[in-house]
Amino acid sequence: MSRHTISVTVNGSAEYVDVPSNMTLLQMLREKLALTGTKNGCEAGECGACTVLLDGEPVNACMVLAVEVDGREVTTVEGLAHDGQLDVVQQAFVEEGGVQCGFCTPGMLISAHSLLDRNPHPTEEEIRQALVGNLCRCTGYTRIVRAVQKAARGRV
Repeated sequence: MSRHTISVTVNGSAEYVDVPSNMTLLQMLREKLALTGTKNGCEAGECGACTVLLDGEPVNACMVLAVEVDGREVTTVEGLAHDGQLDVVQQAFVEEGGVQCGFCTPGMLISAHSLLDRNPHPTEEEIRQALVGNLCRCTGYTRIVRAVQKAARGRV
């Protein structure tokens, strides 16, 4: 198996990582960089638990090879908080009970954050559409949608 040294910016920090050609971005984040907030759910791009931002766009990290992120920027759930303070989306999830078992939460947070960056005042339907790739078995989505609505109000 061939190996590659890639240069990637992760949560604002330049990283040089030696990866095999078949390693996924998800594996690299968890195994090489110890960023375990991004969850390994289905490994098939269906559940959204591994959603991260790649150059500002949400992607399933299990479907992207690590070598594909060479020279690019990745933001994980760990990169949302700043100076020890939760991002407004993270805080809203806590306050609205959008966090239950927590397994889907990192992907939900990344998808919600991306939505609010693109559309600061989404409708409920737009929120639901933005989260369609993130599966949750605990909440029924109502609290998650409320949390995104609250975060939208708080970002203004």
